[in-house]
Formats: sequence, structure tokens, C-alpha cells
Amino acid sequence: MIDCSVIQPEYSTPRCSNECEMTYGKTYANDKHKAASSYGVSGVSNIQKELIEKGSVSVAFSVYEDFEAYNAGVYQHLTGKYLGGHAVKMIGWGVENDTPYWICTNSWNDSWGEKGFFRILRGKDECGVEGAVVAGDAI
Repeated sequence: MIDCSVIQPEYSTPRCSNECEMTYGKTYANDKHKAASSYGVSGVSNIQKELIEKGSVSVAFSVYEDFEAYNAGVYQHLTGKYLGGHAVKMIGWGVENDTPYWICTNSWNDSWGEKGFFRILRGKDECGVEGAVVAGDAI
């Protein structure tokens, strides 16, 4: 895993909250979900189906030096050495200028990338992002 404090030392981390907004209608404790099962998902169409039917999935991928400097667009590894593995949440997909991509949320703060999100090439297993997809059922 990558030590994010070393990669992005100039960004402060927002504090976590144990409360939901009053207008939400549920307490924090009543809104928590726990996993009942977990399973792997393989193939672009199966990942898309999982996202549509059940929501986000967790993905692991390889991080290279050029990923640290990502700030916009569809990421494709071009330069830099391998830094290690990383896990993020995949939440959707799209196409920009005929380039298919996955939409993911990162844990490196909302000052990184596209306000904490990034897009990565879809359909080519870019950096292994389609090779280690995990989903599950909640109770």
C-alpha cells in the first residue's frame, strides 16, 4: 500500500463525522450497513451490471508516479515507476471523446484529481483496475 501522507503532504484530511444531517431522517447508527457476503466480479459488462444493480464496487490497481500528478481527464499510465497497490471505490462509467472510462473515488482528499474523483481507461484493464473487482451484499 502507498503511504498517502508521503504522497500528498500538503493536503489536510477532513475530519470524519459520526452524525447525519438532521434532514436526512436516520441516525448515524441506524444508517450503517454491514457486509453479509463478498465476491469477485470479472469482465467489463459484469462490472457494469453490478454497478447498475447493486451500486459501487471496490477495486485494486497498480499506482505509478504519473498517477500522483493526475488532475483531470481519463487516466492512462504513461510514465514513471511502479509505486505500489491501491484500493478505491468504483462508482460508474462514461465516455469522453470516444475514450471509455471508469469513475472512481480516491481517498487522497478532495483537493486531488477531480475533487477526489478520477477517471481511468475502461476496457483495457488499465493498471489492473478491472482485474481485482470485489462486491458484496449488505445486511
